[in-house]
Amino acid sequence: MQLIIIVILGTIFGFMYGYNTDGFIFSTNICLFAGITMIMPSLFKFELKDIRLVWQYKSVLFKGLMVNYILLPVFALVIGFMTNDFGITGGLFLLSVLSGGGMVMHWIKKSKADSSFGFLLLFINLIFISLSLLMLHLFATYSAGYFGVRYDAEIHISRFAEPVIMLLIVIPFFVSRVILFIKPLLTLIQSYSKYISQGSIFVILFYLFGLQSTQRLEDIYDFEPELFFIAFGAVTAFYLLIFIASRLIYNLDSPQERAAFWHSITRYITLALVISTFSASTFGLSMLLPVMFAYLVQIPLSVVISNKYMQNLEETV
Repeated sequence: MQLIIIVILGTIFGFMYGYNTDGFIFSTNICLFAGITMIMPSLFKFELKDIRLVWQYKSVLFKGLMVNYILLPVFALVIGFMTNDFGITGGLFLLSVLSGGGMVMHWIKKSKADSSFGFLLLFINLIFISLSLLMLHLFATYSAGYFGVRYDAEIHISRFAEPVIMLLIVIPFFVSRVILFIKPLLTLIQSYSKYISQGSIFVILFYLFGLQSTQRLEDIYDFEPELFFIAFGAVTAFYLLIFIASRLIYNLDSPQERAAFWHSITRYITLALVISTFSASTFGLSMLLPVMFAYLVQIPLSVVISNKYMQNLEETV
């Protein structure tokens, strides 16, 4: 409940700030902030020798790839086509091909899943950003006609892939290696990890909902307010399908499959917001709606799963 309140407050205060000011201009520094405050603390127990886990649990890795890059995109397309809106469908599809994100390591650690394997999955999924953006490009190319729109813009993969890997994987990893040699700082971070995580969530949401691009949603509200309800319903249905499918596919008694489970439940919303902001001129402003609503659905859903379902699971194991 505490985390849900933080999410709501960060969202409301951020939007109010952007509405009453000129708003924030997007900077990739927010990705670095997320990497240092949310991913880096989870890497203290990770060692390079853990790379062998990829081969040891290759079946889990394969299962996760099938879910994240085949099953979830199908869910997004089915729901998206039902909305009959190119932007909303594009936003859902973008969420479906971006696995993990800043909070995934938080949930993996909280549910006592395999953090080392979870980090490897995070790294692999970030490398696959190129594939994700290619899939988005193919979706737009072959579906634009169905929605009666034109798609003639290129998605520049190199614009996102390299900075994201650097800010969310490389830098947090090297920072964690340095902190391991500074015992007082290590102890301090581990002692206040809960508050650091919650504080960073508030800051990230406040910043993202205070962006200038977020304020452009007023145009949709003025001319097509029904799209807000359609997008929220589509996002809710999408996450419910993800949860049901992931619960049936993954064996949650296994710490490694539990880590893969979180990489399916958790979508990389922050990166999706970045890409949708740059792509809104092509897909339409409504592309921002499912990405924004994903914050309001994914985080509370993850809290419920972690506090209720995972807690009951631990009691039976």
